[in-house]
Order: sequence, then C-alpha cells, then structure tokens
Amino acid sequence: MPVFEAVRLALGAIRAQKLKSFFSLIGVLIGVTFLIATISVIQGMNVYMQDRFANKLIGINAYEIRRFNDFNAEDVPEDTWREWLRRPRVNYRESAFLADRVQTPTIWARTCFEDNIKIQRGSLWTRSAEIRAADEAYFRIKNLDIASGRSFTVQESKNGVPVTVIGDLVAQKLFPGVDPINKSIEIGDLPYRVVGVAERQGTLFGFSLDRFVVVPFTSPARRELCGPNIVHELWAKSGDIPSMRASITEAEGLMRVARQLRPRQDNNFFIVTGESALGFWDKISRVLFMLLPTIVAISLVVGGIVIMNIMLVAVTERTREIGIRKALGARRRDILAQFIVESATLSTVGAVLGIGLGIALAFGVRALTPLPAAVAPWSIGLAVVLGMVVGVIAGVYPALRASKLDPIVALRAE
Repeated sequence: MPVFEAVRLALGAIRAQKLKSFFSLIGVLIGVTFLIATISVIQGMNVYMQDRFANKLIGINAYEIRRFNDFNAEDVPEDTWREWLRRPRVNYRESAFLADRVQTPTIWARTCFEDNIKIQRGSLWTRSAEIRAADEAYFRIKNLDIASGRSFTVQESKNGVPVTVIGDLVAQKLFPGVDPINKSIEIGDLPYRVVGVAERQGTLFGFSLDRFVVVPFTSPARRELCGPNIVHELWAKSGDIPSMRASITEAEGLMRVARQLRPRQDNNFFIVTGESALGFWDKISRVLFMLLPTIVAISLVVGGIVIMNIMLVAVTERTREIGIRKALGARRRDILAQFIVESATLSTVGAVLGIGLGIALAFGVRALTPLPAAVAPWSIGLAVVLGMVVGVIAGVYPALRASKLDPIVALRAE
C-alpha cells in the first residue's frame, strides 16, 4: 500500500472516531506541549539573560572589581561567607594603581551606592531609587544614554560639583509634567542640580532599571553612600572582548601586587564579567535541560501505551475488514504498513496539536509574566520526530497482530 494512501485512510479513521482518537493522542499532545513550552521559555531566558541581564547590569566589554561575587546561584557555606565579608574593599589607592598601570586601553570608574536615602523635591519624595556616586566614565561604561540634558563633565566629577543625572522613573515621580533640567532636588538633605535625565531602559524580570540617581563620586552625597577611602565597585571597560580579557588579566595581576598576595594565596577580590554574572543561570538551565527529557519521556511513554491499546482495539474491531483485504490479495506487509502508518499518523497529529498548544502557552507566559519566551525552530522538528517515533513504536505490536490474522478466521468475525 502506498504511504500516502495509508495516511489518507488513517486520517479518515481519525475523523470518523474523533473522541477515541483524541483520547489516544492526548498523552503525546501533553508531552509535546510541555516540551515546546519549556524549551521556548529556556531559550527566551538565554537570549534575555545575554542581551538584557548581562549587558544591562554589567555592560558590553565591561567588568567590575569588588569584594565578592553577588551573582551566585549556590548556597555559600557560612565560613566562606564570613571570609568574604572580611575581605578588604577596593580603595582609592588601588583604583589609581590599576588606572595608571593597566596597559590595555581601558576606561575606569569608581562607584558607591545606597538604596535607602530620601530624595525630595518640595513635597514630592521617594526612597525607592538607588543613589550611585560615580566617576564621569560610568555613563560610557554602562552605555547610559541621556534622553534630555547631559551627563556631568570630567571637571564636575573631579571637583565634586553637586549635579545629578536621574532615571526616567525618578523624573516622573519628582517632576510630573515638568522639565527636570536645571531644577533642584535634595539627596539626603543635600541640594543637587539635575543636569540630565537618562534614556528609559525598561525592566529586568519585572524590576525597573530607571529608578536611579547618579552623582559625581567626589560630591558631598558620597559620604552618605560609603565610608572614606572605600570603593564599592571599580568598573572598567575596553574596546572589544579580546581587549577586555587582556585588561582583566593585567588588572588581576596588579591587584595581587597591590595587596601583596603570595603566589599560592587566593584572590581576596572578585572580577565580575558578563560571563560570570551568567554563570548562575547556566547552572539553572543545565538542570532544566537535564530534567526535561525525563518529564517529556514519561508523557510520551504514557501516550505510546494509550495509542498501542487503542490500536489493539482497532485491530479487534476491524478483523473482518482485515480478512476482506487479505482475501482480495493484500499481503502481510500491506496490513503491517497500514496499521503502523495509522498509529504514526495518530501520534503525529497529537504532536502537531501539542506544538500549537506549546507555542500558545509559551507566548501566554511571555504576555502574562516577566518571563520571556522564544520558540526554537529545532524544538518543533524534534517534537514532530518524537511524535512519529512514538507512533511507530506503539503501532508495531498491534500491526503484527493484524498482519498475522488468518483470512478465513477473520472473514467469519462479526
């Protein structure tokens, strides 16, 4: 029997027995739905973490030097955590030491920050914004574009002039319907003149990236953010990835020299890059991809068993039909092919429906939650192949039983 003819007969059987066909393919449908939806969310998260998380929080070709890594997915033992807290913070001397001696072209910015200081303009105020004291190069390192006004200059940064650049949400909160440029706000009771409003950056996992205020590192508000001679984060940026890596190598060696670490001593500082920030997500995604085959396999096995049982019932119900076909000259392999193709078609239809439902579920997750989703074309091909394979395997035993029927006995069946 030609394959297309067998597929046509299988689709006709599905249309004729819709309810039974639906229950037979529901296992495959659920398995494929879960496969497509999960892979779509994971793929979307991969893109999101690389394009948004790493580039927004760390920056392109940028890195930071700090006491320890904040981006850690594992439970840190208490003794390790205490050791981290005993580490010295980066100081002014070390910052200048690196900026003067790193040979790879690199721009540097010291930063301190705090997120519980009152920012006020008249009767309007907020405590929900992060206040960050930073050198002028911070805007270039973080790719912070200015929507209106300007960033503070190198001279203003060196002299500690009380000027500030605010985020979009801070501007909306403190200056509703008013142009903030050259207006005054109070940061911890210290007056600052707004010289710029940063371009809107949007959200990251549902949290706004526009709740911030940046002031010059040497301005008076810095005393509210960190102690004397302390740098919370030392930021650096090079022109491209190879330059960044060369700069990191130099900076690590110079930091060890500045802190007089012996060759066998571990670093008592941490260099954070986009790759290290993504390390925790890589661990999570690996676990998800390890669990995914198990969960999908359970659904597909259940679906295959259901299809096999349905096909066995179909063989019993169509015994007389099989006898007539054999009497008319159908060979054993024709009967075998008919039932295997019918089983594979049934399973593939379930896989196709599962693909559609999985894509809809993935886009529903993207629309209703902060989680992103991006459908991977390879997952669709994988789902179709899995559906066909499950159908073929599930149909082998019923097809063998059908092909072995004696035509005389089969014609006597009612």
